[in-house]
Amino acid sequence: MEIGKTNTLKASRTTENGCYLMDTDGNEVLLPNAYVPSTLKLGEDIHVFIYRDNEERPVATTLNPKIELDKFAYLKVMDVNSAGAFMDMGVVKQLLVPYSEQPIKMEAGEWYVVFCLLDDKTDRLIGSAQIEDFLFTEDIDLEEGQEVDILMYKHSELGMNVIVNGMFQGLIFKSDIHKPVQVGDERKAYVKTIRPDGKLDLTLEPQGYRNVIDRATQGVLDILKNEGGYFKYHDKSEPDEIRTIFKMSKKAFKKALGNLYKNKIVVLEKDGTRLIDSKK
Repeated sequence: MEIGKTNTLKASRTTENGCYLMDTDGNEVLLPNAYVPSTLKLGEDIHVFIYRDNEERPVATTLNPKIELDKFAYLKVMDVNSAGAFMDMGVVKQLLVPYSEQPIKMEAGEWYVVFCLLDDKTDRLIGSAQIEDFLFTEDIDLEEGQEVDILMYKHSELGMNVIVNGMFQGLIFKSDIHKPVQVGDERKAYVKTIRPDGKLDLTLEPQGYRNVIDRATQGVLDILKNEGGYFKYHDKSEPDEIRTIFKMSKKAFKKALGNLYKNKIVVLEKDGTRLIDSKK
């Protein structure tokens, strides 16, 4: 079973304190009486969130957490003391954000975007507001124009910094914000540019293909038009042939075809590629 995540466990045995649940490896955790459904029978599966109680013992709950391990969320600070800020994470125990994980000092009653992780020394769940430390700038499997999920986490001089698909770092420029937004907002956005540093520029509205099409895609489209709206090349064509005709790698060519297909500009046939609307 995994601390800090929702687990599917089997009801194993009951005691005066509640019902013990077991994972496939035979490990048990207590689901206290307050959270045991009246309909739960021994041998049945149940979905529970696992965390450590105040005595650092694993315990299960059927309450829905507001954040889980390795996830981001917008949470409220309930209390602040010498250890740090304590945030409401939707279960009995609150999420501690140590001072070392606070870029700016957190205040009780305020809301902040945080990341949930396991502390290396204590194996406890803690939060961190050092958002950029947990975002990736490599192996970005997104394309320009693609719809993504975002969580807004910080205003900047350029616009609004956002978390993209719970993994990547993005920015919406002020010039692309045409409606009220605030930290903590979750909504859909669209990839405008994938920058060389691995960060993403986004917009809140989908753009037409003319706005999101890149140089490689435009090059493929131009050749397709020059060929009368059809050519024999496709994603299975030989890399050397692609390099000779299109002056680009096979990977770049496939991405360009994908962009054209996604924007409904071409249809991919078995033996080639055809332009849908020759007027585009």
